[in-house]
Amino acid sequence: MWSCEALINSTENSEDQHLCHDFDLVLSIFSLLYLIICFPIGLCYNGLLVLVNLYNKATMTMPDVYFVNIAIAGLIINTLAPMYLLGLANRKWAIWNSSNEVYITFLILFNVSSLVTMYSTTLLSLDYYIERALPRTYMSSVYNTKHVCGFIWGGAMLTSFSSLLFYVCNHVSTKIIECSKMQNQEAADAIMVFIGYVVPAIAVLYALTLILRIRKEATPLDQDTGRLDPSVHRLLIATVCTQFTLWTPYYVILLVSTFTNLRGRIPDVNSIQILHFATILSKFLAFSSSFVMPLLYRYINKNFPNKLRRLLKKIHCGNQGCSHERTVVQQVMT
Repeated sequence: MWSCEALINSTENSEDQHLCHDFDLVLSIFSLLYLIICFPIGLCYNGLLVLVNLYNKATMTMPDVYFVNIAIAGLIINTLAPMYLLGLANRKWAIWNSSNEVYITFLILFNVSSLVTMYSTTLLSLDYYIERALPRTYMSSVYNTKHVCGFIWGGAMLTSFSSLLFYVCNHVSTKIIECSKMQNQEAADAIMVFIGYVVPAIAVLYALTLILRIRKEATPLDQDTGRLDPSVHRLLIATVCTQFTLWTPYYVILLVSTFTNLRGRIPDVNSIQILHFATILSKFLAFSSSFVMPLLYRYINKNFPNKLRRLLKKIHCGNQGCSHERTVVQQVMT
């Protein structure tokens, strides 16, 4: 599943080879555990989160819309995980050639989904503050949030355009001289770190600061029945902490790799092995967000079990409704 053949061929040191085999064993175990446990859980719970909320559109709230957005991105990331875990380390596979269309497509889908995940979390924090400060202005209504989520996907696709340019220029560089200036993967990675992590992190810190400040101030609006359920605050804090815990290693390693490549000096074999291991482990954590988030939503959101029961009852009884429900309706009509 994982291979360190290229690293072993570059050194004759037995300690380095032994370290590489240890890394190989650890990563193989993680891969099997993810594919056996995490992959099916993420697929089922993300799909369930989307279906339950789409069935209960009338009762959806602003956080529900953002979590549906995160769940759709999680489905994409979760689908890409087996392909990455089973084949990325094996460079003999033609599918993982950096100039291959399939590889670039997977890369763009991963980048788009990661951006959607981070910005959905960020805007959830900002909209939660607006909803607490001004609960009846409808600035953070479900209708507006749906449009915002559409802009998130559009913005994520535009941001990932640099990866698409990198792919195009790899194919037409012999025809277009200007394309040689665009073949800079380090610049594309630096853009992803800044837009995909630094900007959301600053925005989330700002939103959390405002939320903490307003929670300390008791106002007459605190008794407003139009406010969000208190469990939403716990869900927000858990979401922000989980997302940044799982995605921070990925962006930190991406930044370290970018600076290492820009320096131009070739590091020693031991450093290459450690960086290779840290890179793959950080992607494990990033993939893990696709099954952790729907579990958080399932167990912290108090309304989800009732919505799920309504969906299951609908599936079980069909469009005609259950017999006991028809009896109640007949009694009311009588």
